[in-house]
Formats: sequence, structure tokens, C-alpha cells
Amino acid sequence: MAKTIAVSDDVYEMLSKAKMKNESFSSVIRRLLKRQKISDIPKIFDKDEWAKIEKAFKEQKKLDTKRTKELL
Repeated sequence: MAKTIAVSDDVYEMLSKAKMKNESFSSVIRRLLKRQKISDIPKIFDKDEWAKIEKAFKEQKKLDTKRTKELL
């Protein structure tokens, strides 16, 4: 069963740009809603890969903190 919803012009434009050829608006909304959550990212990598990514983030955070202190 279909339902009618109202969306603002800017949302309509965003949906139109996201819509692929021959895709319905229902399909584009469904596709966009199914996108992965950031909390799912660790599940994509194996444990060793994820450990390397976490290490890189921690090292970058330390560098950012150091640089911020230098600038202040």
C-alpha cells in the first residue's frame, strides 16, 4: 500500500540527485535508510586491521593535541 508524504523542496532536490536511473523515490529512500551505521565499521575489518586503525587514530589524536597546545 502506498502512502503520500510531504517533503520540503530542498529534500526533494536531494532525493532527486540521489535517485538512480529507473529508481523510484521509495527505492532511493529505502537504499539511503539501509546505509551502514558508523558503529558497524569495526565489523568490516578483521581484528588485526581494526587494531591498526585504532592505533593510527590514537596516534593522530596525540599529534593533534600536541599541535593544539603549541598553537595556544
